[in-house]
Parts: sequence; structure tokens; C-alpha cells
Amino acid sequence: MSGPDVVEKILDLARWAPSGDNTQVWRFEIVTPRHVLVHCFDTRDDCVYDLDGHPSQISHGALLETIAIAATAHGLRADIARRPASPESHPQFDVHFVADPAIEPSPLIGAITTRSVQRRPLSTRALTATEKHALTAAVGPGYQVQWIEGFGPRLQAARLMFNNAKLRLTMPEAYETHRRIIQWNTSHSADRVPDQALGVDNATLRLMKWAMVSWDRLSTMNTVMGTWAPRLQMDLVPGLACAAHFVIKARQEPRGIDDYVAAGRAVQRFWLTVAQLGLLMQPEMTPLIFASYVRNNVRFSRLDKLQSSAAGLQRQLVDLIGTDVPQAVFMGRLGAGKQAAARSTRKPLADLIK
Repeated sequence: MSGPDVVEKILDLARWAPSGDNTQVWRFEIVTPRHVLVHCFDTRDDCVYDLDGHPSQISHGALLETIAIAATAHGLRADIARRPASPESHPQFDVHFVADPAIEPSPLIGAITTRSVQRRPLSTRALTATEKHALTAAVGPGYQVQWIEGFGPRLQAARLMFNNAKLRLTMPEAYETHRRIIQWNTSHSADRVPDQALGVDNATLRLMKWAMVSWDRLSTMNTVMGTWAPRLQMDLVPGLACAAHFVIKARQEPRGIDDYVAAGRAVQRFWLTVAQLGLLMQPEMTPLIFASYVRNNVRFSRLDKLQSSAAGLQRQLVDLIGTDVPQAVFMGRLGAGKQAAARSTRKPLADLIK
């Protein structure tokens, strides 16, 4: 059954799909009760983490997969096609809802709103064979999951994240992104990342807020005090305190927008399965992003030393996950633990409908 109320119920669930820094890079146009046109966009013009648009394209795929999953609650199949004439920076997707008696409600529906990011330490309990099997199956046959488990490999991954964080925290271009996306003095944010979800203690949080008033102030603090405190709390300790790190790899290297959108659909199934299993997750995408820039000679910073640092991080990434880095579409850490008290929420559906 399909109607205006049903479509809005589907979209009201779909808006909970993940996007980089809670940017919610989509808007909905309800064309008919069975047809929605999804207007997507990327953040390449103002975000150093999205210069080629691929991270946003993965988010677009996550949204489309969430729409398809939410539709199953109403016995509907979502037929999705990208309009080829739409620009890659602003792709449009036609979603047609089709009644299908073979459709059963997805077991992942309940995880759509509970799925979130946990940046704080997790349990080091090893994943069970059942958990790993469910997560591996979730990504589908076009992808594989590489597990980074045990103290030594987790330490190696934690060191990569620790070193990578120095690049992020000393880059003027990243400062502009961080300044824009953090909402201070709150535990929940409808359109940004609340400061209390960043995973640092109150003293470090107060220092970060003071320093991020301007790039000159932050740069001076980095020179005088270094960046070890936030990197220790946000990267090194959590990188060790987890069950495992993981890498989702496409069996064939992604070549364009459709490949990255498909990867985003696989990532969302994986993440929803994480939540369904009662586990928690934190994405660790920036090493993959900067490795891509190095491979493709993308200039991402006006500071030459940071370009060189990224090349060193790429070598460290290869040592960790192998030479097939170009096939990696997503990376993160996961484990059992306590649900985050602070999280990004979403804009109301009315604000997302064109």
C-alpha cells in the first residue's frame, strides 16, 4: 500500500541515514505517492574531506539503502535509478515504490534510528564467529570485510589514527570544517556534531573551544602545547579499546559515482547490522580519504609539509591493510559498549522536503 502518509513515514525513517559530519546531503521531492525524487549534493566546495565527492556519494548510497529498507515495512519495493543527466556534484535519484507481495519487513528497520557513532572506548571483547558472519554477510557479494584484531594489530591501527589526527588538527583547511560542524555546549545537534559527542574530557573540550575561535589562536596553541591530548583521547586510546578495526573493500576498485553509491548501500547494511547486534561503531575514514588524494595527486592543503605527511600516512595505511588500498571504501572500529549519551540527531522531515 502506498500513499502520501506512507511515503512520509518512509522518508521520516530514511532521514536518519549517516552522512559526513551530519551534513545530511539530500533533499526530498515527493512527485507522487509512489515516486520520490531525491536531490543529493556533495560538499567538495567547502570540505577538505570531500574534495572528490566520494565520501558524500557513499552517504547518498547509505540514504538510498535506508529508503529501501524502510519501504519494506509497508510491503513496498524501492526501485532506484540515478538520472544520468544530473551532475555528479548534485546527483538526482528517482525512487519508485512498487507493491510486492514477496517483500517482508527487513529485520534492520529497528536499527535505523538507534544506529549512531560512539567515539569513546569500547570493550575489547573479541567478536564472536556469529557476529563476524552476520557482518560479513551484510555487505553482500561485491565486498569483503578485513578484520584487524588482537592487541598488536589494534595498536598498529591506533598509531595510524593517532598520526593521522595530527594531520587533521594542524591543517588550516580542516580547521574551517571543524569550526563549522561542531555545535558547542550541547549533547545533541540536529544539523552538526555536538561537542559532547567528540570523545574528549571536559578540560580538553574547554581548551578546544577556546582555541578554535580562530586559526591563529589554534595554530599558536598547537605550537606551544602540541596536539597530543585530543589525539590521545579521540584516537589512540579508542583505537586500542575496541574489539576490532575493520575495512570494507570492494572486490573491484570503484571507478565512479555509481560504484561509490553502491558501496554506501553496503556500508549502511553493515552499520545497521552492527546496531542490530547490540554493538557500537566509529568510522575512521580520513586515512582512506587522504590516501586517495596522495594516489591521485590532489592538492588538499596550502602547507607543503602536510602533503608530505599524507604520503607517509599512506605508506602506514598500506602496511596495515595491504596494497589493495584503492579497493577500500570504508574503515572503522567497533565493539560492545555503552550507547553514546550524546549524538547527532537530524533535521525535521519538513525541512528536508523541497
